[in-house]
Amino acid sequence: QVIAGGHYDVDCYVEDPNGRTIYKETKKQYDSFPHRTEVEGVYTFCFSNEFSTFSHKTVYFDFQVGDEPPILPGMSSRVTALTQMESACVTIHEALNMVIDSQTHYRLREAQDRSRAEDLNGRVSYWSLGETLILFVVSIGQVMLLKSFFTEKRPSSGGVVT
Repeated sequence: QVIAGGHYDVDCYVEDPNGRTIYKETKKQYDSFPHRTEVEGVYTFCFSNEFSTFSHKTVYFDFQVGDEPPILPGMSSRVTALTQMESACVTIHEALNMVIDSQTHYRLREAQDRSRAEDLNGRVSYWSLGETLILFVVSIGQVMLLKSFFTEKRPSSGGVVT
């Protein structure tokens, strides 16, 4: 997910160890890509900002490697029904996973909103500084203009004495 910068979009691609592209998207703000690996080795992912060279971007990514381990020992090899306590543990575990996902989502939104607020704060500060300077220039100009109305202009002496 693009958290800050530009129009909140970025290009992304994922390659397997053989160099084959398994995922490619352009100008995406947020996306999810589930994939089961078939080839062992190093997978490469790249976020590109080529189309928007003037704006810097902040990107959040998260990936999970491997399957989630069983909640209770021996649970994966069991064929019998779960007891009420084990069933409650599974339900609580699933609810906690949903809470973790929600917290991650809220943290991302908070970071995105903080970035927008800081940008807006900077713009408001510069605008206020500009208005203050204009106010001082206009005030000084008005004082000078009013002062010129009330100053007496004396004719220059050209050598004529009466």
